[in-house]
Amino acid sequence: MECPHLSSSVCIAPDSAKFPNGSPSSWCCSVCRSNKSPWVCLTCSSVHCGRYVNGHAKKHYEDAQIPLTNHKKSEKQEKAQHTVCMDCSSYSTYCYRCDDFVINDTKLGLVQKVREHLQNLENSAFTADRHRKRKLLENSSLNSKLLKVNGSTTAICATGLRNLGNTCFMNAILQSLSNIEQFCCYFKELPAVELRNGKTAGRRMYHTRSQGDNNVSLVEEFRKTLCALWQGSQTAFSPESLFYVVWKIMPNFRGYQQQDAHEFMRYLLDHLHLELQGGFNGISRSSILQENSTLSASNKCCINGASTVVTAIFGGILQNEVNCLICGTESRKFDPFLDLSLDIPSQFRNKRSKNQENGPVCSLRDCLRSFTDLEELDETELYMCHKCKKKQKSTKKFWIQKLPKVLCLHLKRFHWTAYLRNKVDTYVEFPLRGLDMKCYLLEPENSGPENCLYDLAAVVVHHGSGVGSGHYTAYATHEGRWFHFNDSTVTLTDEDTVVKAKAYILFYVERQAKAGSDKL
Repeated sequence: MECPHLSSSVCIAPDSAKFPNGSPSSWCCSVCRSNKSPWVCLTCSSVHCGRYVNGHAKKHYEDAQIPLTNHKKSEKQEKAQHTVCMDCSSYSTYCYRCDDFVINDTKLGLVQKVREHLQNLENSAFTADRHRKRKLLENSSLNSKLLKVNGSTTAICATGLRNLGNTCFMNAILQSLSNIEQFCCYFKELPAVELRNGKTAGRRMYHTRSQGDNNVSLVEEFRKTLCALWQGSQTAFSPESLFYVVWKIMPNFRGYQQQDAHEFMRYLLDHLHLELQGGFNGISRSSILQENSTLSASNKCCINGASTVVTAIFGGILQNEVNCLICGTESRKFDPFLDLSLDIPSQFRNKRSKNQENGPVCSLRDCLRSFTDLEELDETELYMCHKCKKKQKSTKKFWIQKLPKVLCLHLKRFHWTAYLRNKVDTYVEFPLRGLDMKCYLLEPENSGPENCLYDLAAVVVHHGSGVGSGHYTAYATHEGRWFHFNDSTVTLTDEDTVVKAKAYILFYVERQAKAGSDKL
């Protein structure tokens, strides 16, 4: 939003000596000394923690608004309102009076100058830290940074994603997709495209909505983000370039309000699919697919035209059967899908935790069975029978005609009541290995036993009560180990923790047949 308070609140010099030493993303709150989510006041340069830590940045603003009872405010005090602050990790700007993120700047461009100064401090600190780590490696002191797994010593190379302002929905999806091996490898092996040249070549830029740049590529920025993950060269990567492209081509996700992770995933996959269909970097989509020998023609599922890696990996086909209850006429329709959205059966919706003893635990199989069971359509969904030539009562049933290589299952945890969109907080039990989909197939006899078994690759979890609030994190497995991705923080975890999560989106990868090592 365009903030009217910048001129009266941004008062510090861009190279202010009042800034603390060290990396801005690691600055400590001047009250509680926490280094999580540091924000710097653009009036006085004091550093405080964000509202999701201890909220001292907001308290700093509130304390500055208390009127002076014994002395009349000076003109300087009236102007210095302490209302605008900057996130020291993502460099986004927030105004407490407007209660929103800010996209404009002062006439002198002070906000951008402060942002560039913080970026320079961050880069300098990162360079110094990298040099220090190289010294440690040379001095053979790496053992303190290694982890023992199954008796062997290995380094943790996972990279987090910085939160740019309620972008945890995007981070959770990106981390999940980065751990789907063939999908991730395909993009990482694409040739690079240099969209910036001249003076800005190689520079990291902070983009705002007001910047005009039509020469953007979602595939390229997605590729860059995936390449930055799992390299181990940094603890957290800032995906601001990708987020800028998202703003440009997906208007629904402009701004810094919380978004639905499933909706973002669908938009992301759809736009990647469309861009790949149109060709990329002067190379036709078909030639790229042909060069990737792991994607055979038999594995392609076309959605809105020709196949791409998106449909080859995530694409499946549903058969929708509708039967007229009056004349018995049967109608069949085949629909491609990239994911399946499953209702949590109503009898389980009051059960919130796994250990709550009020009946059986809801399982993923219950949700799948509810999706594929024969259903009688209600009065608002009457079927137009071509034989009866009018709308009639009917039944509907889904069959899976073709299973995808990666089965994405979305649990419908949000539903509309009269005025609100509420969350279904029911725990749903799901398997880590061996999800058998054979009983949901239209022609199970045509599929081998291994082709219907799926193993879990990633889980997206929504924490909180509503779709417009709360927080998203993800669990994903990489080289036999489970990781928990919470924005810029990545931690090792175990299977017992993963299975207790209240899943929102589940990514299952088809189990490889023993004799078919060339398959996904």
